[in-house]
Amino acid sequence: MTGVLDGGHADPIQAPGTPEAAWQAWPGWQDLPEAALDSVGRVVVVAAHPDDEVLGFGGALALLAASGTEVTVVAVTDGEGSHPDSDLVTAPELVRLRTAETRAALAELGAADATVVRLRIPDTRVEAYEDEVAARIASVAEGADLLVAPWTGDVHGDHEAAGRAAVRAAASAGIPCWLYPVWMWHWAEPGDPRVPWPSAAVVRLSPTALERKTAAVGRFVTQIAPLGPGPGNAAILPPHELAHHLRDREVVFR
Repeated sequence: MTGVLDGGHADPIQAPGTPEAAWQAWPGWQDLPEAALDSVGRVVVVAAHPDDEVLGFGGALALLAASGTEVTVVAVTDGEGSHPDSDLVTAPELVRLRTAETRAALAELGAADATVVRLRIPDTRVEAYEDEVAARIASVAEGADLLVAPWTGDVHGDHEAAGRAAVRAAASAGIPCWLYPVWMWHWAEPGDPRVPWPSAAVVRLSPTALERKTAAVGRFVTQIAPLGPGPGNAAILPPHELAHHLRDREVVFR
């Protein structure tokens, strides 16, 4: 994940978010249908930045991997823009670290043999390369049963552009496309009218899948822990944000 957008207090991602307790208490969960994961022989999961696929869909990936599904992850960027003001870690170092974190996380999910395709699109600039990204995702997704990508309404430019590209790629490849939210849990509220709840479905995680996802999230040390002292090295995902992604269910829009 790269959490910094355009800066300033108008950015809903930088504003105070919705506590996880509010989401846990939401009665609307019972109205969401189940997202069936059966009959998926091969899944392609798109991440705008390394860790998006685990935060938004990691539990489902654990379930799919356990059932023998072939997993391909498309990392649109390498996440080198997550700490632009760090005085300790350079962008090339972040590329190396976050690429390794992805591999370690997939192993925790039981998908150590997953294929990882890195598109190497510049972090924070996915929109400028959207046509290229759509074409490259379509090529990777050829023959897959399901394409999964960040939600096009996530209020993060890279996430939304990656999602739009994936929707186009799925149409080209003739396969279904599911979209997972990441930042939505921060800026939205339960029942929020800005969220397309009628198209939402829930993936319920077994205790084992949740345990695997929790371990996988823990592998993204560059995102969940400070790189060092100072605001430029702060964690992108402090505990109150991680809580949204460590519940026993995931949501996709179909």
